[in-house]
Amino acid sequence: MLLMKKNRALFLTAVASGTMLNPLNSSMIALALHSIQKDFQLSFTTVSWLISSFYLASAVAQPVTGKIADIFGRKKTFLFGLVLVALSAFGAPLSSTFLMLLVMRMIQSIGSSAIYPSGMALIRDNIKDLQASALAVLSIFASAMVALGPTIGGFSIVYGGWPAIFWVNIPFIIISFLLGLYIFPKDVKQDIAHRKELFFNLDFLGIIFFAGGMVFFLSFLLSFEANANYLSGMVGILLFALFAWRELRVKEPFIDIRIFKSHSKLSMVYVQFIFLNIFFYCLFFGLPSYFQEVLGLSVEQSGLLMLFMSGISIIISSISGKWIDRAGVYQPIMIGSFISIIGALIFTLFFVDASYLVIGIILSILGLSYGIGNVVLQVAMLKESPKEIIGTTSGLFQTCRYLGSILSSIILGLIFGAEISANNMKIIGGVLIITGIISFFMSLWFSRGRMKLEKLKNT
Repeated sequence: MLLMKKNRALFLTAVASGTMLNPLNSSMIALALHSIQKDFQLSFTTVSWLISSFYLASAVAQPVTGKIADIFGRKKTFLFGLVLVALSAFGAPLSSTFLMLLVMRMIQSIGSSAIYPSGMALIRDNIKDLQASALAVLSIFASAMVALGPTIGGFSIVYGGWPAIFWVNIPFIIISFLLGLYIFPKDVKQDIAHRKELFFNLDFLGIIFFAGGMVFFLSFLLSFEANANYLSGMVGILLFALFAWRELRVKEPFIDIRIFKSHSKLSMVYVQFIFLNIFFYCLFFGLPSYFQEVLGLSVEQSGLLMLFMSGISIIISSISGKWIDRAGVYQPIMIGSFISIIGALIFTLFFVDASYLVIGIILSILGLSYGIGNVVLQVAMLKESPKEIIGTTSGLFQTCRYLGSILSSIILGLIFGAEISANNMKIIGGVLIITGIISFFMSLWFSRGRMKLEKLKNT
């Protein structure tokens, strides 16, 4: 354990520089779409599959690769994920067809998805002291990449065209791989016979039902703005029903769904994380369009205003980690959700027609709530997860992030409709208030056990 304390910074650098690849690549692609569309002579609808396929593949791959990490080793899965991202970084710029580029993009998604759940499990297993502060480092890296991804992508495209957004990954891959290879402890050794037994006992049918359900259901959600594909939604629900039926009967399920009943607080963390990301991505996706179309700001000016929200979120993440290490998850989870209500109310009442300074202050309050919520829910997820399946539960946690972001895009599409206006921003404010209130009441439910315990101690 002394070695882990000594190498804590290097350990966290290895994990963080790998886990940041997924948010980096999910946000960086936006500025490359126009160039790719022009080079391959495609419609915007076709080229936008580079975004949709990334979300779909990530939502499915996170829990699947998390399960693989639980069975075959966290270090191996982490490093293999980096290799897949490296393959896409070299292969995508060489793509002669859009189909090949799409395949490389999905390989990138699967590889970067394998890194997060295995990285979370490595932290859970090897960093026992100040674990929330360690998770805050991951949150800071991820938040920074979401915020700075478009800027990094924009500068890269200026100097190297759209292939440069794939080359950007290479330095981070090298740092993470070399440090991980050296710092991460070896996975528990298993003889060949036991490894084969684990592989053949893997619930492949359950994985197929889950993956199919996610693909069809998320495809339905993604189609909702234009022309909703209800058949896709019904197929998705059917596959999820088959998945539940399978998991309740198989001896070693891919995801033991009984855990959502036996670990009700873990289920609540997942639901609250979906609402947190609906809250955040309604702002992250909606505000830049409002700034440019209604206020007439440039891309650079819009980006600077958005830094009030993302910058405060990054700063508070570090403070939140130390706070959670000292006070636990219950107090921060309630305060974070309460601040989101205050921020949403101020946004609804004062955002429209406000000066740029006031807009910056409002966005800072909203960023404060997200920074706290993002870290505390990660810590709560680890706290409530059984140790032996932490990779799987971490993967499901990230799937909730993608579900929240997709739902936010649907909400924005329904509200903005044919135009983006000041009145529509007030409607979004109403959505934020409702989301914040729901999150606050869920945080009260989550904390009720602790409150009862404290009352018993005081009597």
